[in-house]
Amino acid sequence: MQKQNWLITGVSTGLGRAFAQAALAAGHTVVGTVRSEKDLRAFEELPPKGYAHGRILDVTDDDAVSSVVAEVEQSVGPLDVVVANAGYGLEGIFEETPLAEVRRQFEVNVFGTVATLQAALPHMRRRRRGHLMAVTSMGGLMAVPGMSAYCGSKFALEGILEALGKEVAQFGIHVTAIEPGSFRTDWAGRSMTRAARTIDDYDELFNPIRAARQKASGNQLGNPVKAGEAVVHIASVERPPAHLVLGSDALRLVTAARTAVDEDIRAWEALSRTTDFAEGAQL
Repeated sequence: MQKQNWLITGVSTGLGRAFAQAALAAGHTVVGTVRSEKDLRAFEELPPKGYAHGRILDVTDDDAVSSVVAEVEQSVGPLDVVVANAGYGLEGIFEETPLAEVRRQFEVNVFGTVATLQAALPHMRRRRRGHLMAVTSMGGLMAVPGMSAYCGSKFALEGILEALGKEVAQFGIHVTAIEPGSFRTDWAGRSMTRAARTIDDYDELFNPIRAARQKASGNQLGNPVKAGEAVVHIASVERPPAHLVLGSDALRLVTAARTAVDEDIRAWEALSRTTDFAEGAQL
């Protein structure tokens, strides 16, 4: 396998750490971004010695993102793979979730990812090669009650990434949306932000969902180590996927959601066709 230079945002815990460890184990150099000096030191101690390079970064600081990417290109070397992983989950009923929290969710999950990919893209375009990845979620291809802001942010990323992939394919640059299911990380535990409950009408629907998610935290089906290995694998293939669904639960739920969309399209196809001008397009 050809050795690569990786940049991964959000490597202090969770899937970001798993991706970084898998890339390091494969012999790649990894620059990982964290939010504190303590996390930076811990990351740089990962084996093999000298291959893990930490950088402190808040992905919502656009100027800092650009500066870090430019500095890494100069000091570490040309980036072959960039994984925009930094993000968090916001759980809450749509009507109960403060707008400020929704905006913050998009600021981190969407605009932090966009800033990271935009900073790396010019360097890859000049070299006519590279692989841009971003962690969306199975929640970017299907939605569940109580996760409207989170799923909305991930749906937004899916659209951005799909369009981006079609723009940069001409330059030999690959774009992959990584869509994990439930993995055994702290995403649903201490890393989850939860909006306060305020409306009793939603109790019957949502209370069991919130309780089940909290109970399942730490016991999820997905193995982060295997997720890391899967991501490293697609970075080595000639034709990587535009979408990488990770986990059998994600496969099941995403397939069901897409089937439901297809059924709606078929059921209402006749009505959809009634909205054209009878004489056709005017060219």
